This record gives sequence, C-alpha cells and structure tokens, in this order.
Amino acid sequence: MSEFWPTELRVSKDRHRLTVAFDDGASFDLSAELLRVLSPSAEVQGHGPGQGVTVPGKRNVQIISVQPTGNYAVRIGFDDFHDTGIFTWSYLRELGEKGQELFAAYEQELAEKGMSRDKSEKPR
Repeated sequence: MSEFWPTELRVSKDRHRLTVAFDDGASFDLSAELLRVLSPSAEVQGHGPGQGVTVPGKRNVQIISVQPTGNYAVRIGFDDFHDTGIFTWSYLRELGEKGQELFAAYEQELAEKGMSRDKSEKPR
C-alpha cells in the first residue's frame, strides 16, 4: 500500500496533462506522453527484466480516460488505444518526483535507437 494518498487527479482540458496531488501537499503535473511511454503495462515494460521497449511517436498523445482500480491505482486510457497500464499511487508519485530524469533517459533511448518523439513506429 502506498504511503501517499492522492487527493486530486485532474486531466487538463487539452487532455495532454494529468495533475496528481497528494495528501502531504505534493502536487505533480505529468504529461500524457510521459505517462504513455513509461506505462507500467507489460506491453511497455515486458514480462521480466530487460524486456521493456522504447515507445516512439507519442509527443501528442492524449488521455481519454482515468478509471479507478481498487483503492490503490488508476488505469489510464490513451487516444492510441493503449489502456492496459495500472498506475499505482506510488508509481504516479515516482513519476512526479523522478519524471524529468526518467524522461531524459527515455529521450536518450530514442536517440540511441534512431527513433523520434514525433514519428510513430513499432516499439523496440
């Protein structure tokens, strides 16, 4: 169980951002792109260590749904039909706290693989 409890989850009007506020006063503005490319789903992370893939072409992805999953997480649906990621409160917190460095690592992976945030292609 997460030590932090969300007090607000709000999708921006343009559907490109999710604001998550926690009961300790911390609040994070997470981009849909960050949430999509770092989705905790097996499709993105793989089924074991080292099996994750880099997902390109998601710069303009939008959030189309946020559904509660028990009392510990939400399932976020995106306009590219990806909706299998279960985002726990602790994972959303981690993305808020470490999002910049995680996104920088993602951009580095894209560059190393000759991929782009703008061009959609098969994840690898």
